[in-house]
Amino acid sequence: MATTSAGTRTPTRSTPRSPRAQLSQRSQRSQRSQRKAERDQTASVMLGGSRTARWVALVALILFSLLWIVPMVWGVLTSLKSEDDAAAVPLRIWPEHGFTLSAYQSVFAAGALPRWLLNSVVTAVAVTVLTVAICALAGYALSRLDFRGRGFLLALTLASIMVPGQILIVPLFKEMLGLQMVDTMWGIILPQLIAPVNVFILKRFFDAVPHELEEAGRIDGAGPLRIMWSIILPLSRPILVAVAIFTFIGAWNNFLWPFIVINDPNLMTMPVGIGTVKNAYGVQYAQTMASAVIAAAPLLVIFMIFQRQIVKGIATTGIAGQ
Repeated sequence: MATTSAGTRTPTRSTPRSPRAQLSQRSQRSQRSQRKAERDQTASVMLGGSRTARWVALVALILFSLLWIVPMVWGVLTSLKSEDDAAAVPLRIWPEHGFTLSAYQSVFAAGALPRWLLNSVVTAVAVTVLTVAICALAGYALSRLDFRGRGFLLALTLASIMVPGQILIVPLFKEMLGLQMVDTMWGIILPQLIAPVNVFILKRFFDAVPHELEEAGRIDGAGPLRIMWSIILPLSRPILVAVAIFTFIGAWNNFLWPFIVINDPNLMTMPVGIGTVKNAYGVQYAQTMASAVIAAAPLLVIFMIFQRQIVKGIATTGIAGQ
């Protein structure tokens, strides 16, 4: 409202918003609505539909969370104690000599921990990238391409899920020995690229992508690889992120296969290296817990960063029945 010289007020016209501002506001409102719908869907999937079921599920989740959190907190506190306080009886949360970083200093000074960290990063990243690429190609072929033998390959993929990985250790080791890949990085990486579960998960997610989008791309002259790269994969980003994170966690925590195929201490990964530190220095709880905390820290950071993508990827695949 504006006041004139006569003391009367006249209505003022509001400045019209530009089309770009209106479009930006509409886009923000749509994103907020989409995020709210995703949260509601995730809560419905994870905690049930009724209020009673949600409360029961919430209490169960809290109890299971405590079962996971208490050992982790105890491990961190033990890693901050001296060896005498860590082995003292009775055990106490607050150490007699106070908290210290001597265990971390001893682990870094006495072992090849930085080297093992680098080896774990290299192998886990390589396994993750190659596994996601191979499984995405295989899942796309089984989902969208029509070729002879597709049903047989899908059945073979499902059957291979039921084969325990421990049965394949001896054949894989003989294969790596024949290829002269024992005590090499590729000897750790290549056998971990077999992931039929990821192929099946991606195949089911690709099945839910509307075929009309693929037909539109084919009308524009796009081939199968172009359609996969420009249409299917962008729409499948949540499940790709979830598969990549779980693959990275599995490769990072893998102990058995690197322990079998690697003898060179300079090529050991963190899980194998932690075992050698414990054996070399005897039962030293503070140093053992310090090594475990260092090994788990990158995974915790990754999960905290990509937590939303992990939950969304799980909620929109097998659990949600989509």
